[in-house]
Amino acid sequence: MTARIADGVSSILPGDWDACAGGGNPFVSHAFLSILERSGSVSPRAGWQSLPIVIDDAEGRPAAIAPAYAKSHSQGEYVFDHAWADAWERAGGQYYPKLQVAVPFTPVPGARLLLRDGALAPALIAGIEAVTDQNRLSSAHVTFLDQGQLPLFEAAGWLIRAGTQFHWANEGYAGFDEFLGALASRKRKAIRKERAAAVEGLTIRHLSGDAITEAHWDAFWTFYQDTGSRKWGRPYLTRQFFSLLGEEMADQLLLILAERDGVPIAGALNLIGADALYGRYWGCTEEVPFLHFELCYYQAIDAAIQRGLKRVEAGAQGEHKLARGYAPVTTWSAHYLPDPGFRRAVAEYLEREREAIAEEQEYLGALTPFRRGG
Repeated sequence: MTARIADGVSSILPGDWDACAGGGNPFVSHAFLSILERSGSVSPRAGWQSLPIVIDDAEGRPAAIAPAYAKSHSQGEYVFDHAWADAWERAGGQYYPKLQVAVPFTPVPGARLLLRDGALAPALIAGIEAVTDQNRLSSAHVTFLDQGQLPLFEAAGWLIRAGTQFHWANEGYAGFDEFLGALASRKRKAIRKERAAAVEGLTIRHLSGDAITEAHWDAFWTFYQDTGSRKWGRPYLTRQFFSLLGEEMADQLLLILAERDGVPIAGALNLIGADALYGRYWGCTEEVPFLHFELCYYQAIDAAIQRGLKRVEAGAQGEHKLARGYAPVTTWSAHYLPDPGFRRAVAEYLEREREAIAEEQEYLGALTPFRRGG
């Protein structure tokens, strides 16, 4: 079995890629990943060199793909390994470049082994290891891995890391009021008060498909730049990324805007999957109390109920989501470290970290606003 390294996602035919990726998760689609490349958001200069690892079938068509990147830093990953890099380099090693199997800038769980032929999963993992070993890289990391693929990496002997996100689960609610009915009385009142304050004097618009224009993207780009400069120092994505996203994936987008007198002052961008609404980016030009919660959490719940989606995934971190009905869930990553000493040290760290995360999630689970016994 031979694995090859392709020259970027764009070098693979969209139909061949998507036959491996499936259609449920928009972030592993050929469209999304190639837009990152074509817009210049992902490039060697940006520290993300796209190097998909591919196993072809007998006819030369991709049958298994890992969306892999050579990384010269640890930015835009949301699974933090800066301490590992520091320890390895203080010991005389070179941590970067490393190999990252992920969706850039996107802390959304999903398949990281894209398989048209499921029997090729062990071979694809072996291919990731071979690329790491043959190029003498410090490590390989598969981040925000779908839990269903976790046993494949455990069987291969990779180290497993846990994390926490907050997702909202749709329990078959007929509407937002029915969801509120599942909450404790005090929490219901608080949310109603927040929502009323957030939208006072504003118009909320949900846009998808052809309804999203370049003028909307211009406004949203302003919002995104403001958030990006405060969170990351500089935005990860280029302006062209949003235009291409609107051109090629418009029907999978939900742009929620808040307008004052017809002028957008804040926005939240979501992607629509087969069973989930994925909140991705938010920003504003006017500070309005609770507007972030309204656009990113409550409006997302409204949209998920209306569309019959099973859950809302509103991004990384954020314990403030608990009070809004989002509950803690475990996220997973897998790590391959060829050096035995380095592996032992990280394995000990991860064991302690998993115990702490399990304790924290038990504590956080008790803080959700739902009625006890309901």
